Amino acid sequence: MDFLLSGLAACGACVFTNPLEVVKTRMQLQGELQAPGSYQRHYRNVFHAFFTIGQVDGLAALQKGLVPALVYQFLMNGIRLGTYGLAEAGGYLLDSNGNHSPGRSAAAGALAGVMGAYIGSPIYMVKTHLQAQSASEIAVGHQYKHQSMYQALCVIGRKQGLVGLWRGALGGLPRVMVGSSTQLCTFSSIKDLVTQWEVFPPQSWKLALTAAMVSSLAVVAAMTPFDVVSTRLYNQPTDAHGKGLMYRGLPDAVMQTIRTEGIWGMYKGMGASYFRLGPHTILSLFFWDQLRILYQKHNQ
Repeated sequence: MDFLLSGLAACGACVFTNPLEVVKTRMQLQGELQAPGSYQRHYRNVFHAFFTIGQVDGLAALQKGLVPALVYQFLMNGIRLGTYGLAEAGGYLLDSNGNHSPGRSAAAGALAGVMGAYIGSPIYMVKTHLQAQSASEIAVGHQYKHQSMYQALCVIGRKQGLVGLWRGALGGLPRVMVGSSTQLCTFSSIKDLVTQWEVFPPQSWKLALTAAMVSSLAVVAAMTPFDVVSTRLYNQPTDAHGKGLMYRGLPDAVMQTIRTEGIWGMYKGMGASYFRLGPHTILSLFFWDQLRILYQKHNQ
């Protein structure tokens, strides 16, 4: 039940934040491996990107990749939050004095995130491909021609096998490790601290909302550089064997990006990242916390 509730909470958040994920993906791919000022900026900021995509690709394009996004969120966060919830319920996140341990919380969050992200990696890759697809006049990054999630998975699997389906998975794991450990550690720590201060009544929805809002800021600051690199590794063109043609791996992607675009290239789309990750963190953690409370009350 922990896994089911966690997956449903993440899917509920995803419906609202997927348009921001589309914008974030496009902005992270814009000007890939090109020096600042040497390329045309189709997307000047988050709001301009929304307008441009809606005007050129149509309003429906703002929900591109929604199906794989929902599947990924259910798989990844069902495993991630479900595993973390079990560890929390089992008392594994407490120190010898019975107090919440930020170190154990961060470690559990990172481990749970890695498990979920690796299993869901093929779905995340296809989601990135679909969200990057656009009309030629506003196209950024490599353009795949997938028709659907199922068709994309079949084509990649048939041509490149399991290696192709899990391409970019190792490069994407640091993104999830950093994001998951930061998110869950911050959420649990802030929730525990606010509870001790007795700012809100026990199990109040305001308690979960406050902790989730603080957690969202920490997640975006820590995760954005890894998110940029992950998007590019997943979206790069490949040869017939599924080997990337632009980057040899995570370290190479980081070095090439910094060398050609500067350190701020690692923070491309940070505004879009917050507008997406912020609400998604707040909504998913809030839904997760409230669903668990309802389930516990129902089974008392």
